[in-house]
Amino acid sequence: MSKTRIKYICSNCGHESLRWLGRCPSCESWDSFTEELIEERKSGKKKFSGETHITPLNSIVEEHEERIKTNINEFDRVLGGGLMPGSVVLIGGDPGIGKSTLVMQAASKISENVLYVTGEESVNQINLRAKRLKVRSETISVMTETDLDMILNAIEKHAPNVVIVDSIQTTYKSNFENAPGTITQIRECTSELMQLAKKKHCAIIIVGHVTKEGIIAGPKVLEHIVDTVLQFEGERSHSYRILRAQKNRFGSTNELGIFEMLEDGLHEVKNPSEIFLSEREKEISGSVVTSSMEGTRPILLEVQALVTPSAYGNPQRVATGFDYRRLSILLAVLEKRANLRLSAQNVFLNMAGGLRIEEPAVDLAVCCAIASNFGDKLARNDTVVIGEVGLGGEVRSVGNIDKRIQEAEKLGFKKVIIPSNNFKSIKNTTAIKIIPVENLLTAIKEILD
Repeated sequence: MSKTRIKYICSNCGHESLRWLGRCPSCESWDSFTEELIEERKSGKKKFSGETHITPLNSIVEEHEERIKTNINEFDRVLGGGLMPGSVVLIGGDPGIGKSTLVMQAASKISENVLYVTGEESVNQINLRAKRLKVRSETISVMTETDLDMILNAIEKHAPNVVIVDSIQTTYKSNFENAPGTITQIRECTSELMQLAKKKHCAIIIVGHVTKEGIIAGPKVLEHIVDTVLQFEGERSHSYRILRAQKNRFGSTNELGIFEMLEDGLHEVKNPSEIFLSEREKEISGSVVTSSMEGTRPILLEVQALVTPSAYGNPQRVATGFDYRRLSILLAVLEKRANLRLSAQNVFLNMAGGLRIEEPAVDLAVCCAIASNFGDKLARNDTVVIGEVGLGGEVRSVGNIDKRIQEAEKLGFKKVIIPSNNFKSIKNTTAIKIIPVENLLTAIKEILD
């Protein structure tokens, strides 16, 4: 016997409640509870028969599994070298950002057998998109189906090496009364696909939608089930797309893949530093170049700052691509240690190119850009600024300084300002002039003089 009852589940974090709530007590999001039908089965106590198999860790024979290459270098970089057999990869992103284009192009370049399952397009629509992307591959099979049981049977029968499900929100399990796209359906479908991936030793790529807040639709347990979570980001007004790993059991979560969306699909950006600096104004205050490490790759980008007098009581603080709270700290340090009266000024900060920078190595460039625009003085356009700023105004050392300097020299910069502690550990001798600084005031004088 089984019976059904109603539960209310938060679509952001998966918190369950017996009644509808306006605000989730767990993640504090508003209007996120959805009504779900929960099926409960009554059963007696099960008697366990058999033996439990326990394997000592040091007795496990190590098996070297070769990854499945997508032959898209930026994609493979973020995955950690390619698709791991038996793994499930979840790709999320805004509608129209290019998720289906990315997986279609990857499927065409994979040398193994690929099963492309779509619940959003017909076979003819898939064919038209493949022609537009100039995709022609004898290893791709297409299946238009949303019933999970039919999909699992097809995987069992044809035994593909790679399976692409586009999208998980359209897939449903028939023995549940919940509609496709609900939390229960998403969770159960993903769980069964995960079990089949481990059993058949095939790699499964799941395409997922995102909510209005920009997170992948479904509870957080969905991200815990899968092995890898990739986020495909970008602005529709810009042609560049960024693929980053939020979770990766088989690789680093710091790697970044950069693509450009053109008429015939996504193209890899081989030198992102040159792209991000291509539209930089040479003679303008408030513009400073810095270097950020994204995984193992150094990227040069422009930090833009605009400082204007506030006509109202509370000055504005707006940051794009940078942590707002970190900006508030740096403004306090500038006012206290560099004697810049910014308390009555509006401050607008932008990381050009649409990148989201979280590492503290760009702190010094942010402070120099603000000081440049506040005093309306031009910053040296042939200099790269690198360093973390402490609360005492000191410039602290950063990692991978050699790679950052080499990238600056490769793009033709003449000078680089770095923390004095990093200057002692530089291994490679380069032609670029290195200026070590110990505090914020010294760095500002070097970049503005």
